[in-house]
Order: sequence, then C-alpha cells, then structure tokens
Amino acid sequence: MVSLELHQPWSPLVTCLKLLLFSEIVSSIKLHDVTIPPHAIRGQNARLKCNYDLQGDKLYSIKWYRNGKEFYRFIPTDIPSRSIFNGDGIHVDQQESTETSVLLRNVDLNTTGKFRCEVSGGAPSFQTAYQDAILAVIDLPDDGPIITGGFPRYRIGDRVEVNCTSYRSKPAAKLKWYINGEQADPAFTHRFKLIKDKNGLETSVLGLRFKVREKHFHKGDLKLKCTATIATIYWKSNEESVQGVRPQSALVSESRSG
Repeated sequence: MVSLELHQPWSPLVTCLKLLLFSEIVSSIKLHDVTIPPHAIRGQNARLKCNYDLQGDKLYSIKWYRNGKEFYRFIPTDIPSRSIFNGDGIHVDQQESTETSVLLRNVDLNTTGKFRCEVSGGAPSFQTAYQDAILAVIDLPDDGPIITGGFPRYRIGDRVEVNCTSYRSKPAAKLKWYINGEQADPAFTHRFKLIKDKNGLETSVLGLRFKVREKHFHKGDLKLKCTATIATIYWKSNEESVQGVRPQSALVSESRSG
C-alpha cells in the first residue's frame, strides 16, 4: 500500500513527460524541397522529388503514393532497397529513381491524381512526415485554334459571325476573342457546349457575334484574334485580318470632288 501511495502521485507527471517527449520526437522529421509538378504533358516524363531532414533520426523508409495506393518504396535495410508497384498511369523508371527522387515514364491521363511523399524514421518512434500535391496530366491539342465563318470583307452595318475552335485536348482549352487587340466584350461571345470524344478528349468552341461599326476599322482593316490556353503550359493564337468596304456614297463623293 505504501509503495502504491508513494508512486501514484508521480504517475500522471511521468506519463505527461513521456507524451511530451514522444510528441517532440514525432514532429522532428522535416520535409523540404518536395517537388510534385502541378502539370505534366501526356507522353513525357515527370520527376518527383522528396528531400528531408531526419533531425538526427535514422531513415526507415520513403514511400510514394498516388490516390492512396503505394507505387514506390525505398527501405535502405532491405535487399533490394527499392520496390516498385506499377499500375495504370504509373510506370517508374527503376534506374532513374533513388532515395529522394522518382521518375515516372510516359505519363498519360490515368497518371493524374493526388501524390504523396511519406518519410518514416526508425525505431522506437517510427516518426512519419508526409506531403501531398495534385499532379494533372494534360493532353495538348495537335494544332492551334481555328477560326471559321468569316468573310474577307465587311461593310459598316454587317454582322460578324465567326467561331473559334480548339480540337481534342484534356482539359479543354480556354478560348478568348480579341477585336483589334482588345478583348471582346463578353456580350459579343457565345460559349458552346464542350464536345467529348470516346477517348475523353474535349473540343471547345467560342463564337463571336457583333455588328460592324466604323470604330472597328483601323486603317481600313479589322483584326480578329482568338487565343487558346491550358493552365500555364499551353498558349496558341490565330488571327485574321479582313478589309473594310467603304460605303458607296463615300466613293461617289470622292469621285465628284476629284
């Protein structure tokens, strides 16, 4: 009874100290310079990097996951130290993958997902630190945007009705119209429903509709430009220049004055 009474008051304090010590150990691994590119182009390679500071601990393992499923493991005490679990959209280059870096070959649309680097220390704490990021694979259009429906000449009062189309990409390209270098009024544009093919690729179409006015002609020309963008890795444009036809009355007036 005396032994129990003497130790009982100290038990919560000892437990608390152990918890604090364990908490400090668990949080000591630090990840830095973790590189998971936000975008990759279909058919190209993607390099994932995970650098860390064990803060004096020993490394137990480094694991990589895509959508919660492990695809690469590095355990220095194992023979071999690297294990690869390829799957849909995951093709690890074993020769080019190391303790801190993984190379994915020939990425495709199935590669897209949430990637995680997880670093674990050794016994007794087996502390763990991880970092997540989304990698999205982009399938670029084969060509730039195409302008259709226009005429080589317009008179003041005519209606311009043209479409800009960016074919077969994932995700669909974002389109914008410009009139003489200035972005067109949204009231002049019409966004059509996306067209999806059997492979999941998307075609986007943006129409431009407006009535030609004298202000639209700069030195007798009207310039219509369409741009197509995808994230920060794709930008293409197409521009057409059309001539303005002067009213017949103006031509008659000039001939008389001459």
